[in-house]
Amino acid sequence: MARAVQTSSFPSKPLIAAACMIGAGASFALVNVCLQAATMQLGLPAASAAFWQYLVALLFALPWILRRGRAALVTRQPKLHALRILLAVGGVQAWVFGLAHVPIWQAIALVMTSPFFVILGARIFLKEQVGPLRWLATLLGFAGGMVILAPWSERFELAALLPVLAAALWGGASLVTKRLTGAESADTVTLYLLLLLTPVNGALALIDGAVVPTGLSLYLALGAGLFTVAANYLLTLAYARADAAFVQPFDHLKLPLNILTGWLAFGFIPDGYLWPGAALILAGSFLVLMEDHLARRQMVAG
Repeated sequence: MARAVQTSSFPSKPLIAAACMIGAGASFALVNVCLQAATMQLGLPAASAAFWQYLVALLFALPWILRRGRAALVTRQPKLHALRILLAVGGVQAWVFGLAHVPIWQAIALVMTSPFFVILGARIFLKEQVGPLRWLATLLGFAGGMVILAPWSERFELAALLPVLAAALWGGASLVTKRLTGAESADTVTLYLLLLLTPVNGALALIDGAVVPTGLSLYLALGAGLFTVAANYLLTLAYARADAAFVQPFDHLKLPLNILTGWLAFGFIPDGYLWPGAALILAGSFLVLMEDHLARRQMVAG
């Protein structure tokens, strides 16, 4: 009698999803290192760095785009797509400009406030009901951002607000995405983002002088584009193999991963303001997860 294969020796889907989410966080950390080295250290203009990053990402994603064909481009909501692109481009530009001026650890901690902008926007613009736990989570998240910004400190500079602006704009883009996916396929929503993000970034790069990277800056731009594709692909795999509520906590590992890469690449060492501020932001994030978990249990029980 043939011996049965022991399926327990193969990793389960949740473990694969967790590994993919951690891999996505590591890839995003490498993107940030490439962008900060190219802009802060080598002087590549932020608008040009963003354009080359997403142009390279678009070229790597081209086979996927061609497989989807024209049918995926049919849309009944072109204005919403345009609004989403403007918000996403604004977020990208604010993020890259921020990385040109503030350390990675500070930028990534501040951009983690994006979910709280989504909660606030969902209440104001989508008229969604927001429970007390989410309001508490939002207050904790913004309080954590204020602690990290430390506007009362002599070291505070306006450039530190750029990651917060990126978080707000990306939060707005998420709200528009939510509205779009209610009526259109995920393929259509993704295709419009990929196809329109690069030319709009290109127009902004032209205004800023359209610098073509050379030498090490070129390799860093290529690396940023490649790791952008890898991060988004791993993110998609993670959400495809497990519930969002399971994989989301692993996304918070991007903070220590960015701290580690920032220290290894540039010697950036977080100061005392990061830790209490990050603790407040993480506490707010886990409150959101807790409310989602409780809501799911109530639906099952009902």
